[in-house]
Amino acid sequence: MAVAQTNEGQRNFSDLQKKFDPKRQQLKALSDEVDGLTKQLQAQGDKLSPAEQQSRAKAIEDNKKKLEREAEDAQNDFQAEMSELYNGLAAKVYDVLANYAQQQGFTVVFDVTGSQQQAPIVLYASESTNITKQIIDAYNLKSGVPAPPAPPAGSVPVAKPAPAVKAPAHQ
Repeated sequence: MAVAQTNEGQRNFSDLQKKFDPKRQQLKALSDEVDGLTKQLQAQGDKLSPAEQQSRAKAIEDNKKKLEREAEDAQNDFQAEMSELYNGLAAKVYDVLANYAQQQGFTVVFDVTGSQQQAPIVLYASESTNITKQIIDAYNLKSGVPAPPAPPAGSVPVAKPAPAVKAPAHQ
């Protein structure tokens, strides 16, 4: 569905990315430390006593485990917050979608995002039945959330556009 394309969706996703940036930086620093210690041990290994080699190898292994645990925790936290944001916004967008479909006289609207669990088959759909932009515009108007500022040229977009939502021709 077009939830991520709404102004509110783009803003929320951007805010979530910013919220997790410090943790991402912390994990990168820890990863860099593990890499540095590993290279240092490889370069100096033959000059160190067996006890020192073992001590450094254990420190590297401990840091790797810490990195893995913290990365997994951060990923789980991010996914949980992303799901909460998405589900809350999806419910609000659905209300707009339902009202729009009723006003336009649609009897059914297909979500053709191509999910792996359920991939609806669309045998024919005229581009004129694509209501994605209208739903996004209607939701943006209702939410009152302004459009996010345009990213600087050459920057990476924050969120990928979602596939279109299509409705069948009036019957």
